[in-house]
Amino acid sequence: MMDKIQEVLDKVRPTLQADGGDVELIDFNDGIVTVRLQGACGSCPMATMTLKHGIEARLKEEIPEVKEVVSL
Repeated sequence: MMDKIQEVLDKVRPTLQADGGDVELIDFNDGIVTVRLQGACGSCPMATMTLKHGIEARLKEEIPEVKEVVSL
């Protein structure tokens, strides 16, 4: 499952990197994906939007087992 999640994150990574950020996969447990937003994404006021409407939406779309994405 971690490999599948990483593949999806690799698809959204270029968009994050274009804005000076990145995302690191930390864990997957009981449908919850834990990530760490890095660089500009870690301190951006729009980080919650990026996390929920970008990363979480894409993961849920491609991997039905994903219920939520949270950030450290």
